[in-house]
Amino acid sequence: MKLLIRNLARSTTEAELRALFDAYGQVQSCTLVLDKESGQSKGFGFVNMPKPGEAKAAMKSLNGQEVAGNRMRVKKAETPPAKPGRTDA
Repeated sequence: MKLLIRNLARSTTEAELRALFDAYGQVQSCTLVLDKESGQSKGFGFVNMPKPGEAKAAMKSLNGQEVAGNRMRVKKAETPPAKPGRTDA
């Protein structure tokens, strides 16, 4: 299950984010979204956990938790709808 993590402190690293979610189970991937020009975090990212039960436990426990002075928000990542006429979706 892919989770969207928002309202992260700009100083939060992928390793720190992964460590938070590792406590709830296997983390398949962890990605912070970075500004293309500065390389700085944009304050949100994605964590993919293969077991839905573990992902839901992490989401329930970590949503609203304060990390580095920011209260992060965790929810299931929505898959954007396919654009009409595209075959690679």
